[in-house]
Amino acid sequence: MIKKNKGLEDFSTENTVFLLLSFEGPDVYSQAGGLGVRMAELSRALAEKKYETHLFFIGDPGLPGEEKLLKNRLIYHRWCQWISKYHPGGVYDGEEGKLLNYQDSLPPWIFRKFLAEPQNVGKQFVVLSEEWHTAETAIRLHKMSQALTLKPLILWNANNTFGFHRILWNELKKSAVITTVSKYMKHLMWAYHIDPLVIPNGIPKRFFNPINKDSVSLIRKSADSDLLLAKVGRFDPDKRWVMAIKSFHLLKTLGFRSKLIIRGGIEPHGGEIRGLAQVLGLKVVPVKLPKNADCKQFCQVLRDQPSADIYDLQFFVSEELLRTIYKASDAVLANSRHEPFGLVGLEVMSSGGIAITGNSGEDYAQSFHNAIVVETEDPRELTSYLAALIEKPALSTRLRKEGIESAKGFLWDVVIEELKRKLTFLRMEKRSQ
Repeated sequence: MIKKNKGLEDFSTENTVFLLLSFEGPDVYSQAGGLGVRMAELSRALAEKKYETHLFFIGDPGLPGEEKLLKNRLIYHRWCQWISKYHPGGVYDGEEGKLLNYQDSLPPWIFRKFLAEPQNVGKQFVVLSEEWHTAETAIRLHKMSQALTLKPLILWNANNTFGFHRILWNELKKSAVITTVSKYMKHLMWAYHIDPLVIPNGIPKRFFNPINKDSVSLIRKSADSDLLLAKVGRFDPDKRWVMAIKSFHLLKTLGFRSKLIIRGGIEPHGGEIRGLAQVLGLKVVPVKLPKNADCKQFCQVLRDQPSADIYDLQFFVSEELLRTIYKASDAVLANSRHEPFGLVGLEVMSSGGIAITGNSGEDYAQSFHNAIVVETEDPRELTSYLAALIEKPALSTRLRKEGIESAKGFLWDVVIEELKRKLTFLRMEKRSQ
């Protein structure tokens, strides 16, 4: 029997503390994109596996500065609240002031409260810092910890290429292990002479909870169409909204009775997309409902506006309703040209829907096996694939089934096990230096 080498840490729940650093977080105030969702779900998943987990983020100024959850294993630290109260527009309102305060105040606070605290001797601290906003914080934390006997293991993760021009790459490479979320991002980062480790994104177990069949049927019946489509994401040109609208219009001209449900953000590109739809003769109906409106309220709008081509959801859509829309739709258009990971595609697949993705960071997508992948920006490509779903019902059934099975490989529990293997390797590497 091979005995375990005591020199190799197993990153157990008894000796490991995770410190997660991010601008975005779980508060509505703190979410502007996928990063906020990632941090909320990753921190919760770590805590549910019984790790002491601290999440530092730019939080809602009206909520407690420190909040303990999950039997005190998950602790939210809402940073920069004194600045945020003057900037009610969300996490990136007053961005530069928050950035300076974050990187000035957080490293010494973490050093005093965790790293230099005598009672924490023997613990392993793993710092997971996210996106360009935390790069300088990681660098400063590394410099402060050099005098410690057991230094924290600092990782810095890239979810996108945003802000890369503001990063001191040489300093960051000395200070942290650089990671990213997909092979696509890894290859993009080679241009910066960075070869990051890939640790993928994840999805929570609840995304596989059964969806109410009656609600799915109600949406289908209320939409009264041969082809029901959905698209959810920021109004950004990289999301290929123009391609989606043109493809939808082409379907209509070909005689398909189609409806499109969209949910974007407040970005200026949204106006361009609505304008394009109107130029093409498509009727866009804004849907404004109370926050977390239920399926029945949503379906009432569908029935009240039968002549609409596009239903533009302009309210906070609950996770339950969103997952129901995903499953009720014949396809969800996540057809981005630049998608570092493609979380929406996985969410669609886990809900039993059919994701149509781009061909960038969606490592999980295998075209016409568990999803559909578009290779070009030509609307005719997307249109032809959508037509195939109508013509071949068995294909739709198979894609939904395989999509669910593939998504299970990206549960946070699976991702965390991969993270632990990488951490063990990294600690070994540092011990041998």
